[in-house]
Formats: sequence, structure tokens, C-alpha cells
Amino acid sequence: MPLRPGLPLSRGNAVHCPTMTNERPERRSGQRRPVQVPVRVRKSDGTERSGVTRDLSSNGIFLYSETGLEAGSKLELVVMLPPELGVGAGGWTLCQASVVRVEQKDGQGIGVAATLDRIEMLPEIG
Repeated sequence: MPLRPGLPLSRGNAVHCPTMTNERPERRSGQRRPVQVPVRVRKSDGTERSGVTRDLSSNGIFLYSETGLEAGSKLELVVMLPPELGVGAGGWTLCQASVVRVEQKDGQGIGVAATLDRIEMLPEIG
């Protein structure tokens, strides 16, 4: 699913997801669930790539992508969130994300851990 440049993020269905500031060894505030779904990644320079998730929570994501990303970079993600994450009824979402960690994964592309800073449910088409 291609992203649309300049897509407004204030349609009334957005959820703000504050990031953790606690420095405990386990920094996740939401329970991660193993979920493999396609994700579309748009970097701040406008380039788009495909990826696949490894796991998701209501405020974080780990995905594999073929493109290089840097910790601290901002992304837009289009991803299908399952209802069991507790973010509405689930469905296609547009997420604003911040990369917190990048890992090289042999045979799986590049692993990217990111916080989900904002989640907007996209309207269903049909």
C-alpha cells in the first residue's frame, strides 16, 4: 500500500503513545506480541520501502527491512494492527515512529526497533 505524501495526521482517530523514560533493563511499557504482517516504511526524506513485523505492542514495533535506518530517525509506517493490542478495533493504521535501535540480521535484512509515537486508524475502503 503506497503512502500518500503530505497526508494529514489529525483526523480525530489518532492515539498519542508516550515513550518510556525509565532506565530499567526492560524499557517496554507494553507487552510485545509476535505478529508477522507487512509494513510500509517511509523515511523522513520521502523514500519508501517494504518490511515485515516481528513483534508489536501498543507503543512499539520491531520490523525487518532491507533499507538502512539510523537510531533517532523518524518514520511513517502503514501497518495492520491486530485488535488484541488494545488500540481500538485494530485495522490499517498510519503510525509516526522513532527508531531506537538498528540491528544487522543475517538473511532477514535489517532489524529496526521503534517506538510508536502516534497511531491513526485509517478508514476502511469498500
